[in-house]
Amino acid sequence: MNLVKFSVGDVIEMKKNHPCGGNLMTVQYAGSDIKLKCNKCGHEITVERVKIEKRVKKNISLNNQ
Repeated sequence: MNLVKFSVGDVIEMKKNHPCGGNLMTVQYAGSDIKLKCNKCGHEITVERVKIEKRVKKNISLNNQ
């Protein structure tokens, strides 16, 4: 099992769209659960890390500093 690394501030592209139509989410918290904020409507969700790892299409990491 590969552990996908998420950092606060990373933007991730999901395989499926959020109900608002956006598929880009920003990581607000990264631990055993991941808190995501939709970049289009601002809705925040908290989901288990295992479920997020399956649903992520691409990690567009903005924290390259």
